[in-house]
Amino acid sequence: MTKDQKVVAIQEIKDLLQDAKVVYVADLEGLNAAKSSDFRRQAFKQNIKVKVVKNTLLQKAMEQIDGVDFSEMFPTFKGNSAIMIADTANAPAKLIQGFRKKEDKPALKSAYLQETFYVGDENLTSLANIKSREEMIGEIIGLLQSPIQRVVSALQNKPETVEAKAEEAAPAVEETPAEAPEAAAESTEETSAE
Repeated sequence: MTKDQKVVAIQEIKDLLQDAKVVYVADLEGLNAAKSSDFRRQAFKQNIKVKVVKNTLLQKAMEQIDGVDFSEMFPTFKGNSAIMIADTANAPAKLIQGFRKKEDKPALKSAYLQETFYVGDENLTSLANIKSREEMIGEIIGLLQSPIQRVVSALQNKPETVEAKAEEAAPAVEETPAEAPEAAAESTEETSAE
């Protein structure tokens, strides 16, 4: 690779990483062409960009990124490396996990997401279990809607309850005045008989 080609490659990697919030570095070594192609196809369907890169070029590109110090990831840049860029924090981890149900690879080398670094394949399960922004928003909306739905439901059922109580109370009110005149008449008859 010539010096100019390296500069271009570093710039391409840098462009990928510049605004990325979720960056995974995985080891795809050992996947044959068909399996590698299948992995890339699945990644594409899930809006995950995958690019196989040279470790030294990846490190140089990361060193040039402003605002993030990727140096914690550098020791993992050995062997075959592929960067995975996504919008959803747990998407690459879930993809790797799903693919590994049939294969030994890919393996997670390191990841950067939510301003935190994860180094080592042992973090894969915890990364896959991280809730995505959309899942968290959905849960929050559900939690907020729950009390509101109870209040609305109670308000909708309240008129029925009031009407039911009024209907139950109305016959009792009608019976009471009807009994009262009869009772008054009986007491009047008893008084006049004496």
